[in-house]
Amino acid sequence: MHLLEPQPCRPIFGHKVDIRSPGSQPTKINPYAIPALGEVGADFKSLFSKTVDDLPPDFVDQLDYVITLCAEEVCAIVISKAKRHRCLLPDPAGKDGTDDEQLAHFRNTRNEIHKRLETFPKKLSHVNTDSGS
Repeated sequence: MHLLEPQPCRPIFGHKVDIRSPGSQPTKINPYAIPALGEVGADFKSLFSKTVDDLPPDFVDQLDYVITLCAEEVCAIVISKAKRHRCLLPDPAGKDGTDDEQLAHFRNTRNEIHKRLETFPKKLSHVNTDSGS
């Protein structure tokens, strides 16, 4: 199965699902995202900002689902026959506050993404979401 969705959800879907996460306006990885992802064991060292154009054409052609997270910002446009799942959340990078408050925004968003998507595999009874290879 092929999906577009964020790195923090790897524990939900396991390694038998090919997951990529492009953005509409990629820049550098937000420094608050790194500790928020690291706290849940996500491999942030391999993350880099990318666009839909960076995805291999065969991956896009084989997509089963596109999961979008953007609420107030522009979502990346993926031209695909894939089913769409909207999980609209405000961008934590747009929040103000102290370092602790900004990190808390990223943690809250990470937790909300996880909460919303952990029921998604249950809808996909044909997918084996074991975390083994």
